[in-house]
This record gives sequence, C-alpha cells and structure tokens, in this order.
Amino acid sequence: MIGIDWGTSSLRAYRLASDGTVLARREVRRGILTIEPGGFPDALQEVAGTWIAEGERRVLLCGMVGSRQGWVEAPYLPCPAGIDEIAAATIPVPFQGAEVRLVPGLTCRDRHAVPEVMRGEETQMIGAAAGLDGTEVTICLPGSHSKWARMERGRVTGFTTHLTGEAFAALAGHTILARMLNPSAPHHARGFARGVARAKQPGGLLHHLFGLRALSLFDEVSEEEAASFLSGLLIGHEVAAALEEGVAPPVILVGAPALTSRYAAALDGFGIPHRAAEPDVAAAGLHMIGERLP
Repeated sequence: MIGIDWGTSSLRAYRLASDGTVLARREVRRGILTIEPGGFPDALQEVAGTWIAEGERRVLLCGMVGSRQGWVEAPYLPCPAGIDEIAAATIPVPFQGAEVRLVPGLTCRDRHAVPEVMRGEETQMIGAAAGLDGTEVTICLPGSHSKWARMERGRVTGFTTHLTGEAFAALAGHTILARMLNPSAPHHARGFARGVARAKQPGGLLHHLFGLRALSLFDEVSEEEAASFLSGLLIGHEVAAALEEGVAPPVILVGAPALTSRYAAALDGFGIPHRAAEPDVAAAGLHMIGERLP
C-alpha cells in the first residue's frame, strides 16, 4: 500500500508493507497550494508512480488534499470517530492505474458550540495512539494551528485548535514587537522559560504581549531572548487553555522535535507529564485505516 500525508506546503509519501513497515519514504515540497488546477493526478504520479509501476495498487491520501482547495473535497466526519468510522467514510478519487481513496477530516464543537475542524491530524492521532485502545489519552500536535485532541478506546472524542504558530509569525513580523526581536534567533531556553512563567500569571495574553514590549524598553529582555520569550508566552497560554479543558497525562506530543521540545518544556513548566510519539505516526495511521478498507 502507498500512504500519503498531503498538506498545504509539502507531502510525505510512504510505501508500506502488509504489516505496516515503512519500506520507503519520500518528502517533497509539493503541497496542495503548489498544484495547478487539474494537476493532482500528475503530482501523484511524480511522487509515487514508480511504486505503482512496481505493483502497488492501493493509495490512501490524508490531509489538506481532501479540502475544498485540494483534489476532491472529502466531507468532515463528526466526532466521536475511530478507525472503523474513518475507513468507512473514505471517498474514491478517479486515478488510472491504482485505487485511490481520501481520508475524511474530522469535526466537532467546543463546549460553547463553536465548530472545530481538522484534516490529516486524525490519521497521525490514530497512529500515535496505537496500542492504547482502552486508555483515555490526550494528544498534542503543535504547529501553525496546534491541535489538542482527546481519544478514548481508539476514538477521537473531541479536540480544540490554537492559532499559536501563525500568531507568532504575525506578531513577530507585523507588530511593534517586530522592532525588538529577531524571529530567526537561536532558541533561548531561559527566555522561553520566562515566557512560559509569565503565561501562568494573571492579566491575559494581550496584556502580557505589551509587557514584553515594555520589558524590552527597560532592557529587561534582550533581543537575543525576545523571540523565545514570545514563543514561550504563546505556547504557555495555549497549554494553560488546554489544561482548563482537561488533559489525560502523559500528553503525547506529535511533530518535529524542534517544536515538540518546546511544548515539552512548557508542559514541564506546568508540571504535566508528557512523552514524544514514535516517528512516522502518519504512516502508521494510514496503514491502520487501510487495513479496514474492503
């Protein structure tokens, strides 16, 4: 089987053995925003055509490729949802030479009935929670739009989204804070810890953001640590909000180590146990969903 996690800016393709072992992997900067209208079949052929020519006949896609801007829009599946429901809701995509199906995204509503959506993360969650079917678990997927999901007995019961990564980029590049920090500066552990500690104090995020500006004016935060302070402040507020919703530790962190290590440090600051997910959880989730397909 071929599994592809196809996002906005890039895609990861996996050739999977019958037991889920990753036989080969490819990653290219061919996210959905780089694909011209009608160009998805050619893009799939470029990344996986040799595997198909060698006999692979099933291709399972997840991620933003199933969005309105993607190849074919796959309707969102309401939570709670597990592997069986997700597999049953996959949709076929016309493609010559292989059976191609799209994994649906998930939707739920927060406690105030505001809708939430995800595409691709549900597959990573299934892979990250493999072997924990009888356990309640909290999974955090950091990123531009970080997800905190609750799973129980292998099913996603609900989740919340935080615009943390995108907020950092906007604040660090397009506000008064941009004049006193270097967003590409090396990670400053002490500055990050100061930001997390500040997030634990009362006053609210907007007040804390201006406080960073004032600290800089009084030379109490250096330019070298200011970006990490801002990162710690935003991630700290995200963690605090997630804790208000309730988590089941240890929180499982899914993502690149450079980012999950920051979330690990923030969770340490709040005294919350955590662990990193195994690599290639998207491949594991795609394999598990693929096993349920007829």
